Amino acid sequence: MSDSFSFRDYPLASHTVPNTGTSSKVPRRLQPILSLDDFETAAREFLPKPIFAYISGGCETDRTLRRNREAFEEYDWITRVFSDTSRRTIDVDLLGHTYGAPFGIAPMGISALSAYRGDLVQAHAARRANVPMIMSGSSLIRMEEVHEANPHAWFQAYVPGEPDKIVALIGRVRAAGFGTLVVTADTPVSGNRENNVRAGFSTPLRPSARLAWEGITHLRWLFGTALRTLVNHGMPHFENSRVTRGAPILSSNVLRDFGARDHLNWDHLKLIRDNWPGKLVVKGILHPDDARRSCDLGAQGVIVSNHGGRQLDGTRATLHALPDVVDAVGERCTVMIDGGFRRGNDVLIAHALGARAVFVGRPFNYAGAVAGESGILHAVAILAIARCVIQRSTRSAAMLRRRPSKAA
Repeated sequence: MSDSFSFRDYPLASHTVPNTGTSSKVPRRLQPILSLDDFETAAREFLPKPIFAYISGGCETDRTLRRNREAFEEYDWITRVFSDTSRRTIDVDLLGHTYGAPFGIAPMGISALSAYRGDLVQAHAARRANVPMIMSGSSLIRMEEVHEANPHAWFQAYVPGEPDKIVALIGRVRAAGFGTLVVTADTPVSGNRENNVRAGFSTPLRPSARLAWEGITHLRWLFGTALRTLVNHGMPHFENSRVTRGAPILSSNVLRDFGARDHLNWDHLKLIRDNWPGKLVVKGILHPDDARRSCDLGAQGVIVSNHGGRQLDGTRATLHALPDVVDAVGERCTVMIDGGFRRGNDVLIAHALGARAVFVGRPFNYAGAVAGESGILHAVAILAIARCVIQRSTRSAAMLRRRPSKAA
């Protein structure tokens, strides 16, 4: 397998994109997967129910989760004809680096539980495909290893509410070599994820007959991910929430420390800015005033996000919040977005509304679980090729129209 990866060489719907060669081949097990949604179907069969539920679910009624997807249905393209689109590219300049696509891998916690060494798989794939990747602060693999695998990866922190612990964590991230710090601002407390409880998921996981049964009835995952990890690396722990190692992922009595995040305020963001020399991004923005204030305090970027519907049910769809945030910060900040993106068409809609880049979480997690690095590269190709097709079928962002919503 070569080190570099180009979706232009990838034989997936190759008639839609000019090929420069046929160096890439689609692995047999990935040939039936033609969309990101197909990865979810495959992952549902591969993963034990508690782990799949953790990835797929939102909180309470999943209202926000649904809203994120439904928002895309409100937009139509009015295409123009006889307009040369052959020279268009999907490359994007983002916080000082040129990436090969305007989308990337969003942070997803404990991805090493769904795929063997999941964070490293994501890091390697993102580096090969030259797309941005945000490492989760809830990772089970040390940040130092992930940065070594991909020096352009960003680190996402769930910063604690105590100033001394904030400064210490920033010091570790800086020493690891990361150039971009993403501060998640929308998790003062844990979301009410009823689906996790019903499916038997918790952090840490509690040993039980039900959990054991889920393992032995999903043998590919049991041997390829769980036992392989235990044999080669021992019991996984939360490695990056603090300077020191956190709780193990499997325990009958250990409680996970969430670090008084309900104490966080704007003074803490100023403290982070004063102690962090690199690029700073604030994630979890829905209100334009919060975006404006983040930029005033020195953030170079904001991510419009409702935590994928996992944090507070009933929040505004990110696509609806995006235009107001873009208007609020203008050119002062790079505006990015996540939440429900599954198609190249979705990515282009966000771009037309002012987002510089889009981050995708669940589908890349599913892809890593189903087929490791090859799965993630396949997912990148699906999204990139679809993005090219839509872009070459439209003339400009002005051709996007929003239909009146039936909702109040």
